[in-house]
Amino acid sequence: MSGDQVTEAVRGCVTTLRAAADRDWTAVRAGSLEWDCHATAVHVADDLLAYAANLAGRARDAYVPFELRLDDGTGNDGLLHVIETTGALLAAAVNTAAPGVRAFHPYPFRSADREGFAAMGVAEVLLHTHDMAQGLGLAYTPPESLAESVLTWLFPHVQPGPEAWPTLLWATGRGELAGRPAVDNWRWHNNLVIPAERLTLTGLRPAAARDLRLGGDGGFTWLGGTPYEGTREAAGFLAKAYEAGVHRPEFGVFTLVRTEDGLAVGGIGFHGTPDPEGRVEIGYDLVPEARGHGYATEALRALTQWALARDDVHTITATVDPDNPASERVLARAGFHRADSEQDQTTREEHSTETGLRLYVYSG
Repeated sequence: MSGDQVTEAVRGCVTTLRAAADRDWTAVRAGSLEWDCHATAVHVADDLLAYAANLAGRARDAYVPFELRLDDGTGNDGLLHVIETTGALLAAAVNTAAPGVRAFHPYPFRSADREGFAAMGVAEVLLHTHDMAQGLGLAYTPPESLAESVLTWLFPHVQPGPEAWPTLLWATGRGELAGRPAVDNWRWHNNLVIPAERLTLTGLRPAAARDLRLGGDGGFTWLGGTPYEGTREAAGFLAKAYEAGVHRPEFGVFTLVRTEDGLAVGGIGFHGTPDPEGRVEIGYDLVPEARGHGYATEALRALTQWALARDDVHTITATVDPDNPASERVLARAGFHRADSEQDQTTREEHSTETGLRLYVYSG
């Protein structure tokens, strides 16, 4: 996601709505919204400007404290110009922001990166253009690629459908989708980021996971030029979970990004969601060039502490090959201990743990 998608979405919005610029937008309700079309168009421009301001200004705890206001007497043509302008501002803010920069957005984890702000801007434009076009009786279908981008960047919890645009409309309570219940309450999800001492654990989105699975870089610059094979394998599992509709972003995969230079050095994540007893398994790896510096221990501690602070996690497990003493030392330094015989037997029976692997446990 980049500013290019924001520009493309805004262009489609303005082109569509210009066909009804001579009408009174205040007299027409925007689809199923309670707002009229004029108020909805102002809302789109206001959101584009707010996202641009938060990202450019690196807002931390709240929106930058100002609000868009149209000059008295501004007509629909002028309002469309405002949408074009605020869209250009967001596109510029996205395209000039450094990788990894994050700024305030309230949900679900109180921040978003440049790709997240681009995706949110595109979502606002696509969905509210649909609302206004519906109210004004205009035909509107955005490019499928834009709808798919919004889904894979902001709706990781939503199983993709046969077509992206109808799926996005359904996911936001604007349409029906065969075989799925109606949606009356929804939120999009920016990715979770967990800070550590020298690393940032950056939640991997389905779009990035797909790219990694197919041999790409996932949008990261990797120390040594490429991720370790274990990270690609974990990304493949995430992509499959997303496609099956069972992915929970907070229990997915995280890329380990080194704070000092922004280079990705490895991956860490969960093998699934917590079981009914609050037990979840964790795994990790580093590119060879990053080993021996304590990064794995640091990341494991950070993710373990984050997980155990939740109400639905009580025990974290990890398995390691006996021929990998370095990984065992990482687990020990992070506070894990070898499972006793009862824990080992129970885990193997309930979770089909591979024979020959050693089980380590950390309990809150």
